[in-house]
Amino acid sequence: MIRFDDGAGYEQMMGKWSRLAGDIFLDWMQAPAGLRWLDIGCGNGAFTETLIERCAPSAISGIDPSEGQLLYAQQRAACRMADFQQGDAMTLPYGNAGFDAAVMALVLFFVPEPAKGVAEMMRVVRPGGTVSAYVWDLLEGGFPLVAIQEQMRAMGKTPMLPPSPEVSRMPVLRQTWTDAGLLSVQTTVINVQRTFSGFDDYWHTALLGSSVGPVIKALDANEFDTLRSGVQQRLPLQADGQLVISARAHAVTGVVPG
Repeated sequence: MIRFDDGAGYEQMMGKWSRLAGDIFLDWMQAPAGLRWLDIGCGNGAFTETLIERCAPSAISGIDPSEGQLLYAQQRAACRMADFQQGDAMTLPYGNAGFDAAVMALVLFFVPEPAKGVAEMMRVVRPGGTVSAYVWDLLEGGFPLVAIQEQMRAMGKTPMLPPSPEVSRMPVLRQTWTDAGLLSVQTTVINVQRTFSGFDDYWHTALLGSSVGPVIKALDANEFDTLRSGVQQRLPLQADGQLVISARAHAVTGVVPG
């Protein structure tokens, strides 16, 4: 099971990626100011903070199963207005139609039953409000740590995947929204890049990842060296010694029917 308990570690590894993708996602959404937002699977508050800074919500709530992540989120200065609580995406502890917009940022594939998660988002959003998500393209090479996953497979190791990786495929993501009964369903592809000072910077950051970190730590010394050198060969440096990593996410949004 992939666990997220270290808010600071998540910030270094995935928080920065989340903001890169989140900025493009919010540009695409073009949501007006003053909405009541719900950030489901808010984690350490990286996307919550982006929402507050970019969309000027009138109110915002965040929910996540990890106490450690939520403690980190509560320490963000920009998130002082947010109401954070611990909970499950498939049984949201909110009344009906209490929000204008609900979003899952890099979360939906962690929900064991994505359709149930979307139904819960629809329940807590008013008619005419929006239900949205974006997810890494896990199965087609869009994950930021895909080079490590590929090298693991080449070594006969199985990378950890979330419970519902299929929902990261764009046709499945769109169909999930359509089957839920959402209207005006739209999708887009989000391409991002992150620059590291060199391979060591990338590698040390990757070790903080909750999907690859535990697998790497379980390797013996020879396997560790083989993995590291294999990943390094897959990621050529630029002339200045920096390393630029690309990632791709799929986004979807729809309107709750009246």
